[in-house]
Amino acid sequence: MSSRPTKITDGDVFALTGEGHAELHASGTVLSSRELQVLVLVDGKASVAQIRTTAGFGADEVGDILQKLLKKHLITGAEEPSAFESGFLSITAPMQLLLDKPHPETEQGVLSLKQKGYYVRIARSAPRKREIKQGWQPTVLVIDDDPDLQKLIRTFFRFDGFNVREATQRSEIMAAFRQPPMPDVVLLDVHLPDADGFDVLVRMRQHAILKSMPVILITAEATREAVIKGLHAGADGYITKPFEPDWVVKAVKEVLGLP
Repeated sequence: MSSRPTKITDGDVFALTGEGHAELHASGTVLSSRELQVLVLVDGKASVAQIRTTAGFGADEVGDILQKLLKKHLITGAEEPSAFESGFLSITAPMQLLLDKPHPETEQGVLSLKQKGYYVRIARSAPRKREIKQGWQPTVLVIDDDPDLQKLIRTFFRFDGFNVREATQRSEIMAAFRQPPMPDVVLLDVHLPDADGFDVLVRMRQHAILKSMPVILITAEATREAVIKGLHAGADGYITKPFEPDWVVKAVKEVLGLP
């Protein structure tokens, strides 16, 4: 097994190392959104050709990203079909993933993209630590229609000194953004009564004021396809349900640059 191939070809398949697994599950990450998308696809046993087709990246960009991930020891190369570790399951990579020509069913993606039960705990670290002024309380906007989850998150964040604001539908979301002070971070569910969380995120990234506001998707939409969609839309984090509340607090502190 080679960890640093001299040349990357369309048929090459890679696997996550322990460090790569941690980037998606257990720590704040400094990887870019595009690098994280490639890491998710590598975890799905995608070949280089399938990564390029699914993510919509150019061949040179995919090659550069893979070389960077190899250099950081987040992925390792595979020269032949073998069992790779993925989360808590051991999955054997099918032969088609090692061929230069993609399998017919994977021309528009990889077979593992829509498989449910994929879990991640991604939180992108802020580029610098935030200086905390005396008396300042960071405001978290929780957009979710589950009252029990709202109560759980509210309890944990208020205990940690956060101000918590909540919204469940489109009209409440707009009102929550207009209410001072402006939220410092948004926890956003994908499935809402009269809105789609992905669409809400896209609209935020197009808004002059809201485009730089950190957003962490917290959702039961637990597929690789959904994770890639969220990262592509500009999410700063993606946490699949069920989750541990204290990890959500940690994720928020990561994206805000709080100690």
